[in-house]
Amino acid sequence: MNQIGQLYEFVYRGQLADEALDIAGRPSRYSSDVDLEEVAETLSVDLFDPELMEPARRMAIVYQVIAAFENGVREFVLKVLVEAHGDEWWERGVSEKIRKFAESRRKDEEKNRWHGTRSDGLLGYTELGHLVDIMRNNWECFEPYVTRIDWAASIFAGIERSRNVIMHSGVLEIEDVERLGIYVRDWIKQVGL
Repeated sequence: MNQIGQLYEFVYRGQLADEALDIAGRPSRYSSDVDLEEVAETLSVDLFDPELMEPARRMAIVYQVIAAFENGVREFVLKVLVEAHGDEWWERGVSEKIRKFAESRRKDEEKNRWHGTRSDGLLGYTELGHLVDIMRNNWECFEPYVTRIDWAASIFAGIERSRNVIMHSGVLEIEDVERLGIYVRDWIKQVGL
């Protein structure tokens, strides 16, 4: 089977699994009865100077794209590793160094039980660069989808640069937003989300 056929087969199996879970009554982890106006009111948005809020509103959509991209890549990596290694995907597909990093982050987070956590699974405690390392270390599994690891690494490095600006309350220039859009489109056209 050629690479395109393998990609379609992989995506189709994932869609079937998602549909089966939805039919079985899987609750959506993204559904919420809280609307955006209620969230804004809860956060006292109206108390902020509009000049401070406007750039933050513009960057909110950039944050959404980066967060969706990062979580989509994590789901992709998880699906490929589970397909290759089954239930032992974490031990067999992820290096000890990355496992220890993620486990340490989760343990640190568990100390503050009063606060919500970042993820249900350990892969959610990895960094974007770790995902490239995981792909590199399992190249035979990822090659049909990614084709060149240096291509993936360059995309992730570019996205991570923008991610770090956004996550530290910075504002990207329009050229940076355009570049981010190109990276995301290229990844989705090649790999999907």
